[in-house]
Amino acid sequence: MGKLKLAELLFVCFMLPQGFAAVLNCSSPTASALFKELERNLFPEELMRPVENFSTPLNITLGITVVGILGLDEKSQTLSIVLWEVLEWDIHGLSWDEQQCGTNRVSVPRERLWIPDILIAEFLGDNNAQKTPYVYIYNTGHVYDDKPTSILSSCLLNIYTFPFDIQNCSLTFGSYLHFAEDIRLMHSSSSEDVLLESRNVLETNGEWELADIKVALTTLSLEDGDYSEIKFFILLRRRPTLYVVNLLIPSCFLITVDLFSFLLPPQSIDRCSFKMTLILGYTVFLLIMNDLLPVTGETTPLINVFFSISLALMVASLLETIFITNIQFTSSQYSAVPRWLKVLVLHYLAIIVCLRTKDKTTRITVCIDQSNRAMKTISTDSSGSQIISGNTLPDKLTPAPPASSPPPPLPPDPHPSIDFLKKLSRDLAAIRIQMEKHLQGSNASQEWQMIGTVIDRLLFISYIIFILTSFITIISIWIWSNSY
Repeated sequence: MGKLKLAELLFVCFMLPQGFAAVLNCSSPTASALFKELERNLFPEELMRPVENFSTPLNITLGITVVGILGLDEKSQTLSIVLWEVLEWDIHGLSWDEQQCGTNRVSVPRERLWIPDILIAEFLGDNNAQKTPYVYIYNTGHVYDDKPTSILSSCLLNIYTFPFDIQNCSLTFGSYLHFAEDIRLMHSSSSEDVLLESRNVLETNGEWELADIKVALTTLSLEDGDYSEIKFFILLRRRPTLYVVNLLIPSCFLITVDLFSFLLPPQSIDRCSFKMTLILGYTVFLLIMNDLLPVTGETTPLINVFFSISLALMVASLLETIFITNIQFTSSQYSAVPRWLKVLVLHYLAIIVCLRTKDKTTRITVCIDQSNRAMKTISTDSSGSQIISGNTLPDKLTPAPPASSPPPPLPPDPHPSIDFLKKLSRDLAAIRIQMEKHLQGSNASQEWQMIGTVIDRLLFISYIIFILTSFITIISIWIWSNSY
């Protein structure tokens, strides 16, 4: 008896470093016989990691398939997605004969086996997916665990190019407790296979489409040890059609209408009313479409900048129209244009906007007063300002009589009609001068009106540049997002 106990003790000591090992011998090829063997050899070991010994790491193969993209929340920076998560590992030493036990695989309750604690680092909230209480065990000891997973995970979103944005969300799978020396993760398929399978089974066709999936093996290093991890990078592209139709196209229509309003005469009061109506309509449009715009504190979307600049240009065009209208009706009451403003606007900005100022011309009107032999010169330039100068006619026009000669006889009294004609000529000249001054305006008034014209042309060109730049930027981002 002593020798027998010693032999049993040596056998146990020899088998202890080898860990768990069980070859099932079914009494008959029935399910009850196989489960009896599993109940006797496998299920009691559910608390132990199924490896040869404690220093042997357990290799776990992980694979996922994206079956549903529920959405991205820009405000809370979260991703809602549904996956099929597949875990595979081997139970060391477990095997049975397919012919003897009647099958090569059997489903067993999940609670009766040791299950790895693989979690998602970015996981938030609860898993609302349906529970799968069983896993497959093959006759080679291979365990196949396939379960659906509903994930609400954190995702750092970049919505600068909204609605043509592409988001890159990562899902990090790893053991919550076991170090890399206990559990090593490996991916079951390549990135191309995962993407192809996901696109084939994807059941959602909402705002987001699956652009690409990348897989990378990583290691998380901490003070206590290293953890084996697998990162899946899920690239999602937003479908921009809804936002282009509801946001960009109406906004571009309103901006285009405001652009063509520059063709209205600036002195028309209807131009101010027209622009005010456009601003009011654009403000109401932005308030209605505010729910479609993303809300986040990280970055400001480019489309919000586009709307803000569009509204600012509309307000600037209204203010400029008010300024020009005021100049047209009250410029005659203004003082002279400051020199710095005249140089800046009429000499530099006018050249930039390809608007040439009129050259000053001078027209001279000569009036001879027969009563006192004086000549008045009235100079009128293109701006309407007059310069009046007077001098006495030279003596050669009225030669003095010789000293010795007798005084000339007195001229006969002129006819009364001649005096009337002279007075009428003076009155007509005065009326003509006043009419020219009224029609042409003063020099200061014309300079103010020219400044208003230059500013109007400058804003019109700025509008065109902004619209062209915006369209080119939007089309470029759209093409880039679709060709990613």
